[in-house]
Amino acid sequence: MSFLVDANIILDIVTEDPKWFDWSSSTLSRCAEEGKLWINPIIYAEVSVGFSSIEELEDVLPQTIFHRAFLPWEAGFLAGKCFLRYRKTTGNKTTPLPDFYIGAHAAVSNLTLITRDRGRFNTYFPKLKIICPNPH
Repeated sequence: MSFLVDANIILDIVTEDPKWFDWSSSTLSRCAEEGKLWINPIIYAEVSVGFSSIEELEDVLPQTIFHRAFLPWEAGFLAGKCFLRYRKTTGNKTTPLPDFYIGAHAAVSNLTLITRDRGRFNTYFPKLKIICPNPH
């Protein structure tokens, strides 16, 4: 089994978030025992904001634990279509949001997504396998 790890999970652990640290760290640990953990350039970029050097970031995201995956071209297409649907229904953002790329990547690569933000992923990627603290 393989998992795409959303930035919020990594940031919960790095910042020792008082509300989410326990859930995120135990879930990530369990998933690492079951399969491979993956991140992509968008997740990497989101996590990087809190670090002053790439070396610090690499220490937090060792490639032996967080495998690197490029975004598949099909994910870009799917993200664009989901974003278009979002814009036509309720959205007011003018550029594709990172979550659309992350959800599309997990969907086209058949990865289970570990995240705390179920809402948009469920709406735009209804068949996506998600591990989330609140199933509803």
